[in-house]
Amino acid sequence: MQKQGIIKKARILRRENTKAEKILWKELRGYKLGVKWRRQHPIDMYILDFYSPQTNLCVELDGSIHNIKENKEYDNVREKYLKNRNIKIIRFWNREVEKNLGKVLEKIREHCDFALSEA
Repeated sequence: MQKQGIIKKARILRRENTKAEKILWKELRGYKLGVKWRRQHPIDMYILDFYSPQTNLCVELDGSIHNIKENKEYDNVREKYLKNRNIKIIRFWNREVEKNLGKVLEKIREHCDFALSEA
C-alpha cells in the first residue's frame, strides 16, 4: 500500500475504533502513563494500534480474528518487520482491556518504564 493509502486507512481506523481501543485510548492519551501515544499510527506499510515514539513501544489489541491461521502468519511477518525497526510489540486481547484494564495498564507502564530506563 502506498503512503497516502496507508495514511487514509489509518484515519478511517481512528474513526472506527473497537470498544477496547476506545477504552484503552482514554487511558493512554494526554501523557497519562508519562509518555506520548499515537493511535492507529502508520509505520511504513503497517498501522500500529497504539505507538509511543518516545519508547518505541507498540501496543496491539487483538480480537478473535487474530486466531485465524492467515492472520497469525501476517502478524508474525509484521512483528519481525517492526522488531527489525527496534519497535517492541506487546499484545492484549480485546477482552483483557474490557475486563481487566488495570492489569493491562500496569503491564504497559512496566514496559514504558523499562524502555525509558534503557534510553
